[in-house]
Amino acid sequence: MASVAVGQRLVACMLNISEARSRDVVEKVARAAVFDSRGGQREGTTVLNIFNDHDYNRSVITIAASIDRIREAVLSACEQACQLIDMRNHVGAHPCMGAVDLVPIYPLGEDVGLEDCGKEARALAAALTERVPGTSAFHFGFADLPQNRGLAQRRKEMGWFQKDPRMAAIKPDVGEKLERRYGLTGVGASPYVMNCNVTIDTQDLGTGRRVAQALRESSPGGLPGVQVLALPHEGAVEIACNVESVLGAPPEQDWPTFSIRGQPYCHAPAVLVSTRVAQLAEEHGIGTKGTALVGFTPQECRGLAEWALAQGIAEFWREQRKVRM
Repeated sequence: MASVAVGQRLVACMLNISEARSRDVVEKVARAAVFDSRGGQREGTTVLNIFNDHDYNRSVITIAASIDRIREAVLSACEQACQLIDMRNHVGAHPCMGAVDLVPIYPLGEDVGLEDCGKEARALAAALTERVPGTSAFHFGFADLPQNRGLAQRRKEMGWFQKDPRMAAIKPDVGEKLERRYGLTGVGASPYVMNCNVTIDTQDLGTGRRVAQALRESSPGGLPGVQVLALPHEGAVEIACNVESVLGAPPEQDWPTFSIRGQPYCHAPAVLVSTRVAQLAEEHGIGTKGTALVGFTPQECRGLAEWALAQGIAEFWREQRKVRM
C-alpha cells in the first residue's frame, strides 16, 4: 500500500498537449514528467495513462503525485512539449490554442482541497512562463481568483472555440503577448473532470451539434455537469463530453460519488452519457459506433495512483500495454 500521507495528499493532472501523430514526441513529454534531465526517476510521481487521438492530433497524459511533487513533474512535461511542438505547424480536428493546451489539477486525497489545487495551478502557470519565455496562460476554476470562472466560460472568452481565433487580441492572465509557436495554455483547478466520447454513425456535423446541444447541461433535459462538442472524427461525428463533477448528492442512485474535504460530489456515469447519446441519435434516425473513456473515473484514478506509487512504477501507462478505452 502507498503511505497514508501520500494517499491523502494525492492530486492528478490530465495534461492535454497538441500532438498525437508522433509517438516519439508524446512519449518524451510523458517521460519528462517522471524522469529528470539526468534520467533519474522522480520520487512519488507516475504517469497513469496516455490517450492519443490521431484525427484530433491531441493527447491526454494523466500524471499523479502528491500536491507537494506535482508542480515539478508537470512543469518538466510542459517544457518538453514546448520544445517539441510548434503550433504554427499544427493541424487537427479538435479545437486548441496551445502546444500545451490544458493543465487541470484535480484533488484526489482527503487532505487536499480545491483552494490548494488552485494555488498550485497559479504557481505552475507563473513558473511555466518564466521557464519558457514566450509562453502565456489563462486561469480557470479555483485558479481564477476571485471570479472562479469555469473552463468552458474562460475558453469562450479567449476564443478557443473559434476556428481561427484572433490571437493578437487575446490578453492572457500570465505571460506577455502570445507567441504563435507556443500559443495559449489553460491552467486551473476543479473537481475531477472525466472525458467520455461517443461516436454517432453519421458524417452530418449539423446533426451532431443538435445531439450535443440536447445533451449539454445548459439545455432542458441535459445532463448535469456535462459540457459537449460535436467534432468530425474518423469519417463520423464524435460527441466529445467533459463530464464535470457536481457538488451535492447524486440525482440518481447509480451516480458515482466521492468527497473533497468532506463535501460530497458526484458525476454522471459513462454508461448514462453513452445511453443518452444513443437515444438522442436515434431520434435523428442514426445509431452509435462506440464509446471511449479518456483516462479514468475519479475513484479509478486514485486507486491506480496509490498502487503505482506503492510499487514505484513511474510509467504505469506502459503496464496497460494499450490505450485505455
